[in-house]
Amino acid sequence: MMVVMDRRYEDSLLFDFYGDLLTERQRELFEEVVFGDLSYGEAAEEYEISRQGVHDMLRRTRRALAGYEEKLGLVRKFLILKKKTEEIRQLARDERIRQLAEEILEEL
Repeated sequence: MMVVMDRRYEDSLLFDFYGDLLTERQRELFEEVVFGDLSYGEAAEEYEISRQGVHDMLRRTRRALAGYEEKLGLVRKFLILKKKTEEIRQLARDERIRQLAEEILEEL
């Protein structure tokens, strides 16, 4: 289960981890609309589909990315490791450092 986060941040993480699994068309449209400044109308014109088609493709792409995460859990593991690493940094001289380091190694 994903941690509650900003949609743009979630989109970014999912795309970073699983973007290569999308079709070229899905990848390009997603990048241009979600991360770029392309409006639905502009994307519809560029891809020669309706605005509703753009909306549907983005929804399907997000669903595909979420499905990959559900099956593989790479973003979840990344966020766990990131949190533990941040805790290690805060505890710098604490005895818990060894335990956290072992947990990180197990997660890898």
